[in-house]
Amino acid sequence: MGVINRSDLYYKDYSWTILKNDDPKISGEPDRSLLSRKEGYEILYFVNKLSEISNFKNKSSAIKIEKMIREEVPHNIHSQENIKTWINDNWNKSKF
Repeated sequence: MGVINRSDLYYKDYSWTILKNDDPKISGEPDRSLLSRKEGYEILYFVNKLSEISNFKNKSSAIKIEKMIREEVPHNIHSQENIKTWINDNWNKSKF
């Protein structure tokens, strides 16, 4: 189980398209798969996976990741891998 669940997400305007459990967008490690910033299942998976990788245990850190994705990660960065790197590089500079 992840740090946060659907009801914990800060933003409430996500689309919740059903994806197969083995879809690379919601399974495995963050990779070159594109992250849809408005798809709830993808964001929830990604936030929880990055929290796990970073050893974050608090919901506040997971919500910070969600907010950074939505408001700070440049829109020209699309892959899970590159978003993960950007968040790691800019964690201490974030306004959140």
